[in-house]
Amino acid sequence: MTTSVVLFTRDLRLHDHPPLRAALDGARAVVPLFVRDRAVDAAGYAAPNRLAFLADCLRALDAGLQERDGRLIVRSGDLVEAVCAVVGEAEADEVHMAADVSAHAHRREELLRAALEDRGCRLHVHDAVTTVLAPGSVTPASSDHFAVFTPHFRRWGERPVRNVLAAPRSVPVPDGVGSQPLPSRGDLPGLSPGLPAGGEGEARKRLAAWLRGGITGYEDHHDDLVGDATSRLSPYLHFGALSPVELVHRARRKGGPGAEAFVRQLAWRDFHHQVLSARPHAASADYRTRHDRWRTGPAAEEDVAAWKDGRTGYPIVDAAMRQLRHEGWMHNRGRLLTASFLTKTLYVDWRVGARHFLDLLVDGDIANNQLNWQWAAGTGTDTRPHRVLNPTTQARRFDPDGAYVRRWVPELAGLEGRAVHEPWRLSGPERAAYDACPDPIVDLAEGLDRFRRARGRD
Repeated sequence: MTTSVVLFTRDLRLHDHPPLRAALDGARAVVPLFVRDRAVDAAGYAAPNRLAFLADCLRALDAGLQERDGRLIVRSGDLVEAVCAVVGEAEADEVHMAADVSAHAHRREELLRAALEDRGCRLHVHDAVTTVLAPGSVTPASSDHFAVFTPHFRRWGERPVRNVLAAPRSVPVPDGVGSQPLPSRGDLPGLSPGLPAGGEGEARKRLAAWLRGGITGYEDHHDDLVGDATSRLSPYLHFGALSPVELVHRARRKGGPGAEAFVRQLAWRDFHHQVLSARPHAASADYRTRHDRWRTGPAAEEDVAAWKDGRTGYPIVDAAMRQLRHEGWMHNRGRLLTASFLTKTLYVDWRVGARHFLDLLVDGDIANNQLNWQWAAGTGTDTRPHRVLNPTTQARRFDPDGAYVRRWVPELAGLEGRAVHEPWRLSGPERAAYDACPDPIVDLAEGLDRFRRARGRD
């Protein structure tokens, strides 16, 4: 009989948790451990919105463990030092954790394995915990990863998905292992006002509601900005309050076009994780360089500030950016069009936009955020890297009556129908009535011409 440590990272749940179930198998005691890694803070990724959501998740995890006669141990500082200290206090024989894909995660695993080996303690790293399939388990014949989604999705869909594991009934935790206090979102300033609640219980309630209703119409309505017909489960997937494996199984059991479209989005998530696992540099460097010489200087900085504040003069862009600031979340169609606007219409480096999103997004995930930004910028895996999304065309298609814009840009609430998407076309007294809305910061035709010339496509 052994004592095991389960190191929770981005897998803050009890349902379908392979490391926890493996640790409990044959162990007399288990130490559920979370370490607030100072390296994450040093890298600038500890954004207030995510810290608040993390606090909710940790409190929910601790509550779930206490219902099972256990408790969560919380430490902070250097992760390797903290884990080794707990191993010593508990006289643990092994540590279990989930695999992850970032360069930081790879390095963390290497350092932890070496440090534990010096102490005679084994490290077990489990795949298919934060993703449906392990990155690298689905590869083409000629490469270590798929660079195009469609063939990846075809192969991904052919692979069996492991079974879902039940939550344990009991988690015996040894005495004598101390914990720091659990964090609380109430201690954090600067949160988005509409930030959702975190935690596994909240996640499972939202999942149940989604499967009862929303998923059925997902294929037809997932791009509808005002209808908000997406699952909004991405924050819970990012923190591991929900298992992507369980989501695939339950969606497939539900069946139908909506469920199939939802599973396809989970495959996209796996796709980005397998790209980043194979090419960790893509978190900060072009996956496929276009040799861009992005705009810099005062004029570009003014444009970026207007974009961040939702004051570009293009209401659909401004609405999406204001939703981001208010909720710490943005509809995926909004993410695509705001990213295209920054990188292609304003011709500003995708890293500027990706950083801003990570500062606010509660689901700010390195793999999905960075690689989606690269897709929008044409430096990533998009097979049409020079496409430009026209914001007014996108607005007419995905917010045809303008309700989404009127929700988030209230100074335009008096404009009816599609006129809300192009207020600069009003004249005389009508335009004066909406002078709180700025004129566009760039002419779309001029922005398109600048981008094409920059990419050598004029």
